[in-house]
Amino acid sequence: MRYWLLKSEPDVFSFDDLKKRPKKTEPWNGVRNYQVRNMMRDEMALGDLGFFYHSSCPVPGIAGIVKIAKEAYPDHTQFDPSSEYFDKGSKPEEPRWLMVDVKWEQDFKTFVTLDMLREEPKLADLLTLRRGNRLSITPVEKKHWELICKLGGLSSQE
Repeated sequence: MRYWLLKSEPDVFSFDDLKKRPKKTEPWNGVRNYQVRNMMRDEMALGDLGFFYHSSCPVPGIAGIVKIAKEAYPDHTQFDPSSEYFDKGSKPEEPRWLMVDVKWEQDFKTFVTLDMLREEPKLADLLTLRRGNRLSITPVEKKHWELICKLGGLSSQE
């Protein structure tokens, strides 16, 4: 099993929005970065766990845990001219962009803020905290996963 951190702007799609979805599941669409696409395609697997991170908001941080509910498949928004994620260069027979489905797994008891992550010395090498990192999905090492779960008020999730 691998661990991930998935970022979403809460005014676009929040952790609470996910919990309100039928079956608490949603496609993670709109990824338009080749490195992230390749991670979803080559490394993410059914049952992997991820942190749901609220970004670009007054208090960014981790709200809870999601599970990968469906492995990578073509993102339909790339073919929809009315979508903000439309890619006129992508063809149905050779899609450029992929998405996975995520499912709500568990709330954190304590919202883990970006400041809390930065203040923890044992998280200094967490990929998402590295200067210049703007990826919407990043891998998380098991040691970081366990510590962040504790900060969120949970025992390690597996």
